[in-house]
Amino acid sequence: QVQLVESGGGLVQSGGSLRLSCTASGMIFSMNTVGWYRQIAEKERELVALMLPGNTPNYAEFVKGRFIMSRDDAKNTVYLQMSSLKSEDSAVYYCNARGMSTTPGRGGDFWGQGTQVTVSS
Repeated sequence: QVQLVESGGGLVQSGGSLRLSCTASGMIFSMNTVGWYRQIAEKERELVALMLPGNTPNYAEFVKGRFIMSRDDAKNTVYLQMSSLKSEDSAVYYCNARGMSTTPGRGGDFWGQGTQVTVSS
């Protein structure tokens, strides 16, 4: 069974920083596609950053230069370092992983529970 557990959300002032973490069990991040998404109020979930196996991350235009996605293979954890936060970054942030689990023959599209980020202006 694949589980993605996120942490690190919270309340921060505009211009501040937060780091989100997502740790996986049942799946090896370095061998799969991992992304951070966010959902603002009633809007559709949108891609923030995406890391394909062996590649450097790609970012949505609205976070380029402010957010950095990284991965610690020893901890099987991905991070989203968010800086210069704006009120419009307030959202629930989700970790996503797509690919094969560590159970032979099992794969899919997996989501974390989401973590709330609120940026006060």
